Order: sequence, then structure tokens, then C-alpha cells
Amino acid sequence: MNTAAIRVLLADDHTLVRNGIRALLEKIQGVEVVAEAADGREALELIEAKRPNVALMDINMPGLNGIDATADIKRRFPETRVLILSVHSAGDFVSHALQVGASGYLPKDATPMELEFALRAVVSGGTYLSPRVSGDLVDRFVRSAGVGQSPLELLTPRQRQILQLIAEGHSTKQIASRLNLSVKTVEGHRALLMERLGIHDIAGLTLFAARAGLVERDR
Repeated sequence: MNTAAIRVLLADDHTLVRNGIRALLEKIQGVEVVAEAADGREALELIEAKRPNVALMDINMPGLNGIDATADIKRRFPETRVLILSVHSAGDFVSHALQVGASGYLPKDATPMELEFALRAVVSGGTYLSPRVSGDLVDRFVRSAGVGQSPLELLTPRQRQILQLIAEGHSTKQIASRLNLSVKTVEGHRALLMERLGIHDIAGLTLFAARAGLVERDR
């Protein structure tokens, strides 16, 4: 067995949750938490600096969510494996995470033993799906056989990113500044979002983003 430490980056926007997960990780032999991030953008910066073996990633995070951050990680740092740790266990979330490159998926109420097993599986090059989520994933594929994509899957990564920022309450100018885009470009993306989703106001986009899991409902 490889005795080298498993270097983990922990990304979750709740400090208490991060502290709890870190405490569990530090009890696992051979695991070292090398960095903590509160959102997807910070996670990318720290992965570039620390080069962890595994990014343990929440989905609901401000600015850049865990799904879109995972896609960026796999594009920029393919050697870093991503293990999603989320309150969401529905098949839609699981399949989307796997499609963008996640190597594993755990619900947040997983046992410490399962967390250790999943970490060792993904760092060894395998894929790990908790039994809690794999059954629902199979059911989703059976139900959706021959049916088109979900509305969220029809959006580009940039459109999902702008949708999330809109739902978080950022203005058009703030979004443009954050993404290094012109205000006109952001307005164009917003118009396409509304057209593609059949939604015609900001309140509707915000509600859709919450229901799709891009943002938490109580933000």
C-alpha cells in the first residue's frame, strides 16, 4: 500500500461544517488536510497552490458552486480527484457531478468509515458512489430513458454561473466585474437564460436556481 499522505483540500462555505469534517479527516491515518476553501473560486486558487490529491467538495457554495468548480478542476488540474460531499442525494445532482468529472459522491450524513473508504478509492484512481445515492441514480436513468435533458443540463457552464450569481442577488454590474465581462455580455446571457428556461423575470430565475440546487433556499 502507498504510505504517502493523502493530501486533501476541503471546500465548504459553512465554517462549522468544515471544522467538523476536518476533525474527522484528521483522525484517518495517512490523511492530511492541506487547505480549506469557502467557495469554488478559492478552491481553485488553493488547488493551484497546494496541489492536493483530493478535493472534498460541497455543491452549494457562493460565487462558484461545487459542480462548476469540479469542471474547472478537471480541466485545469486533472491530477486532483474530486469527491463530492453534499446534502443533495437525488440522482440529478449525482449524475451531473459525474458528468463534469467528479470521482465520487457522498451524502453529508455518511459515516466516518465510508468517508475514509471513499477517499482511498478515489485517490487510487477508482470511483466511489455511496449506496445512498447510487440507487436513486439508477432509478433516474431508468425513468429518463429516451427523455431529454433536464433544464439545468441545457445551460452552458457560463450560463449556470451567471444564473447562480443572479440568484445570489448580484447586480449586472457586479456580475460583469466578477467575471471580467462587459455589462452588455452579461445582459445577453441573462436574456438567453430567460428564453431557454421560459422564465421572464429575476424572481423566477432565482426560484429556479434554488429549486435546481444552485443556491440554498435560505440565502
